[in-house]
Amino acid sequence: MPGIHFSLRMSEEEIAALATGAVDDLVRRLVLRAFQPLPSNGERAEAQTEALATLHMLFHLKGAIERLEEQAAQDAADAGAGYPQIGRASSMTRQGARNRWPGLISNPSPNQADHTTGASDDDRPRSAL
Repeated sequence: MPGIHFSLRMSEEEIAALATGAVDDLVRRLVLRAFQPLPSNGERAEAQTEALATLHMLFHLKGAIERLEEQAAQDAADAGAGYPQIGRASSMTRQGARNRWPGLISNPSPNQADHTTGASDDDRPRSAL
Protein backbone atom coordinates (compact mmCIF):
# COMPACT_ATOMS: atom_id res chain seq x y z
CA MET A 1 0.00 0.00 0.00
CA PRO A 2 1.42 3.42 -0.85
CA GLY A 3 2.62 5.59 2.00
CA ILE A 4 1.21 8.89 3.15
CA HIS A 5 4.50 10.75 2.62
CA PHE A 6 4.74 12.33 6.07
CA SER A 7 5.81 11.15 9.47
CA LEU A 8 4.25 11.87 12.82
CA ARG A 9 6.11 14.09 15.29
CA MET A 10 3.60 13.19 18.00
CA SER A 11 1.49 10.19 18.90
CA GLU A 12 -2.09 10.08 17.63
CA GLU A 13 -3.27 10.80 21.19
CA GLU A 14 -1.03 13.88 21.41
CA ILE A 15 -2.27 15.10 18.02
CA ALA A 16 -5.89 14.66 19.18
CA ALA A 17 -5.19 16.64 22.38
CA LEU A 18 -3.42 19.37 20.37
CA ALA A 19 -6.35 19.63 17.95
CA THR A 20 -8.91 19.71 20.78
CA GLY A 21 -7.03 22.48 22.57
CA ALA A 22 -6.65 24.51 19.38
CA VAL A 23 -10.34 24.14 18.49
CA ASP A 24 -11.37 25.05 22.04
CA ASP A 25 -9.27 28.23 21.85
CA LEU A 26 -10.63 29.04 18.38
CA VAL A 27 -14.26 28.51 19.47
CA ARG A 28 -13.84 30.82 22.45
CA ARG A 29 -12.39 33.58 20.24
CA LEU A 30 -15.03 33.14 17.53
CA VAL A 31 -17.90 33.18 20.03
CA LEU A 32 -16.69 36.51 21.39
CA ARG A 33 -16.37 37.87 17.86
CA ALA A 34 -19.60 36.49 16.36
CA PHE A 35 -22.18 36.70 19.12
CA GLN A 36 -23.53 39.44 21.38
CA PRO A 37 -24.98 37.98 24.58
CA LEU A 38 -28.37 39.31 25.57
CA PRO A 39 -28.92 40.64 29.08
CA SER A 40 -29.54 37.76 31.45
CA ASN A 41 -30.65 37.20 35.00
CA GLY A 42 -28.03 35.39 37.02
CA GLU A 43 -25.03 33.12 36.58
CA ARG A 44 -27.07 30.15 35.41
CA ALA A 45 -28.54 32.14 32.50
CA GLU A 46 -25.07 33.43 31.58
CA ALA A 47 -23.65 29.89 31.66
CA GLN A 48 -26.51 28.68 29.47
CA THR A 49 -25.98 31.52 27.00
CA GLU A 50 -22.26 30.77 26.77
CA ALA A 51 -22.83 27.03 26.35
CA LEU A 52 -25.45 27.53 23.62
CA ALA A 53 -23.28 30.06 21.76
CA THR A 54 -20.35 27.61 21.93
CA LEU A 55 -22.54 24.79 20.62
CA HIS A 56 -23.76 26.96 17.76
CA MET A 57 -20.20 27.91 16.82
CA LEU A 58 -19.10 24.26 16.96
CA PHE A 59 -21.92 23.44 14.56
CA HIS A 60 -20.50 25.99 12.10
CA LEU A 61 -16.94 24.76 12.61
CA LYS A 62 -18.03 21.17 11.93
CA GLY A 63 -19.44 22.25 8.57
CA ALA A 64 -16.27 24.21 7.81
CA ILE A 65 -14.12 21.20 8.67
CA GLU A 66 -16.20 18.96 6.40
CA ARG A 67 -15.80 21.43 3.51
CA LEU A 68 -12.06 21.72 4.12
CA GLU A 69 -11.71 17.92 4.40
CA GLU A 70 -13.50 17.52 1.06
CA GLN A 71 -11.16 20.07 -0.55
CA ALA A 72 -8.05 18.45 0.96
CA ALA A 73 -9.11 15.03 -0.35
CA GLN A 74 -9.68 16.53 -3.81
CA ASP A 75 -6.31 18.32 -3.66
CA ALA A 76 -4.60 15.05 -2.69
CA ALA A 77 -6.28 13.22 -5.58
CA ASP A 78 -5.37 16.05 -7.98
CA ALA A 79 -1.76 15.73 -6.80
CA GLY A 80 -1.76 12.02 -7.67
CA ALA A 81 -2.74 10.33 -4.40
CA GLY A 82 -4.94 7.27 -4.68
CA TYR A 83 -7.65 5.96 -2.41
CA PRO A 84 -5.16 3.90 -0.35
CA GLN A 85 -3.15 7.03 0.52
CA ILE A 86 -6.20 9.21 1.08
CA GLY A 87 -7.70 6.52 3.30
CA ARG A 88 -4.56 6.19 5.40
CA ALA A 89 -4.31 9.97 5.83
CA SER A 90 -7.98 9.95 6.93
CA SER A 91 -7.63 6.98 9.30
CA MET A 92 -9.83 4.78 7.15
CA THR A 93 -9.41 1.97 4.66
CA ARG A 94 -9.08 2.45 0.92
CA GLN A 95 -12.68 1.31 0.55
CA GLY A 96 -13.77 3.68 3.31
CA ALA A 97 -12.16 6.57 1.43
CA ARG A 98 -13.78 5.44 -1.80
CA ASN A 99 -17.19 5.32 -0.10
CA ARG A 100 -16.65 8.72 1.58
CA TRP A 101 -15.47 10.42 -1.65
CA PRO A 102 -16.87 8.46 -4.61
CA GLY A 103 -15.53 9.59 -7.96
CA LEU A 104 -12.59 11.41 -6.42
CA ILE A 105 -10.11 9.46 -8.53
CA SER A 106 -11.21 9.81 -12.13
CA ASN A 107 -8.22 8.26 -13.92
CA PRO A 108 -7.36 4.86 -12.43
CA SER A 109 -3.71 3.97 -12.20
CA PRO A 110 -2.41 1.03 -14.29
CA ASN A 111 -2.69 -1.15 -11.17
CA GLN A 112 -6.39 -0.30 -10.83
CA ALA A 113 -7.39 -0.74 -14.50
CA ASP A 114 -8.17 -3.93 -16.36
CA HIS A 115 -5.33 -4.12 -18.89
CA THR A 116 -7.40 -5.98 -21.46
CA THR A 117 -10.33 -3.58 -21.69
CA GLY A 118 -9.07 -0.47 -19.95
CA ALA A 119 -12.05 -0.64 -17.59
CA SER A 120 -11.59 0.04 -13.92
CA ASP A 121 -13.11 -2.14 -11.22
CA ASP A 122 -16.09 0.24 -11.02
CA ASP A 123 -16.86 -0.25 -14.73
CA ARG A 124 -17.14 -4.03 -14.50
CA PRO A 125 -20.59 -5.57 -14.28
CA ARG A 126 -21.50 -6.77 -10.82
CA SER A 127 -23.17 -10.10 -10.28
CA ALA A 128 -26.53 -10.08 -8.55
CA LEU A 129 -26.70 -12.42 -5.60
